[in-house]
Amino acid sequence: MAHTKPAPGEEGFADRMLEAMKPVIDGLVATFGSNCEIVLHDYRRPEASVVAIAGSVTSRHVGGAMSEIGLDLLAQGDDAEYKLNYVTRTSDGRTIKSSTMLLRDGARVVGALCVNLDITELRMAVAAMTDLIGQNDPAPPTTLFSNDISDVITTVLAQEEERQGRPLAYNTRQSRQQVVRALDKRGVFRFPQAANLIAERLGVSRATVYADRTAVKQETAPPQVEG
Repeated sequence: MAHTKPAPGEEGFADRMLEAMKPVIDGLVATFGSNCEIVLHDYRRPEASVVAIAGSVTSRHVGGAMSEIGLDLLAQGDDAEYKLNYVTRTSDGRTIKSSTMLLRDGARVVGALCVNLDITELRMAVAAMTDLIGQNDPAPPTTLFSNDISDVITTVLAQEEERQGRPLAYNTRQSRQQVVRALDKRGVFRFPQAANLIAERLGVSRATVYADRTAVKQETAPPQVEG
């Protein structure tokens, strides 16, 4: 009896899809050259989402973690959409142009194919030309690419601190809960190590972080209807 391949939504489909994508990424890097990196992510295991990688722009390896951009997409669940042609900077100052194309098993988001192009040298050439014509573009935001999800969580915390304009440890209880709400929305709490990292950054105990999160969730919970 012939074995049929699983269809979308059936057990094993996501694994087959990701496996089928692996040979493709080498061909894409060969086409775009040494300044290109293609990363294949399995969003079902965000702490080690990188299942295949070709090229070396972000210095990650198989078994590495997703970036905070992937974390944001993961937090959006199945409503997430492609994130195309966005520009960020690495921690060492290089400029990266990227696209993240989501992979779905039916309606469910299970992974992503990410294209990263190092356009640092191109931007330097553009800067020289724009200097002549008197135009300046704002610097793109910095994105941390790391193999360790703890580094990604720390980066998200730093971003929230930058938005606040002051160290998170000086926040009032109300401001602290606003931070916890923002972090929860970005999906940070799905990782076990998040509470310790957040507590350290806020200058409070882990129990306080969980209490703040409980309070935030109670604020947003729908009212109970008595029968």
